[in-house]
Formats: sequence, C-alpha cells, structure tokens
Amino acid sequence: MIRHIVYFSVSSASARDRVLDGLRLLEANPHALHLEVGENLKLDSLGNDIDFVVYGEFTDAAALEAFKAHPSYEASIAAVRPIRDLRMAADIVAREQRRPS
Repeated sequence: MIRHIVYFSVSSASARDRVLDGLRLLEANPHALHLEVGENLKLDSLGNDIDFVVYGEFTDAAALEAFKAHPSYEASIAAVRPIRDLRMAADIVAREQRRPS
C-alpha cells in the first residue's frame, strides 16, 4: 500500500475556503482506498506553516497514477494551484501493521 501525503500553505486568508473547497474535489475520486482532506490544527510548537493536508491510501503505484489521471484531480489542481503558496508531497510504502506477540 502507498500512502500519499500532500501539504499546502495559503498566505491569503480570503483564499483559505476556496483552497479547502478545491481540495475537497478530490473526495469524488474513486481510486483511493482512503482519502482525507483536512485543516492543520497547528498544535506543534515548532512549526505551523502548513494549513491543509491531503492524505490518501492506494493499493499500489498504478492506483495512485489512476487517481492523478481522474478528472477530479485535474479540477482540484485548477482550483487550488493559482491561490496556494507551498505544496509539498511525499509517497511512502506503508509498513504492515504487526500484532503484539
């Protein structure tokens, strides 16, 4: 399983709702096993530069590529890219959860 995590910052207070709405367009995408779009609670005392997070789980790289090829992904990019500042992404292979012995 691949975990796809994307972080966004938005300096304009007036653009925050539009960015969140644009990111939520991704929720219509059927290719993720699990997808969350949320606002950073900013509870970390060392860094609160990130405003929004998209977290997705995908069966494999092909599913992630299908997610990125879906019209909802393109619509989200069109809505968010012009008004966001920072975008950082990471893709990791999920470790299997181990049961305590």
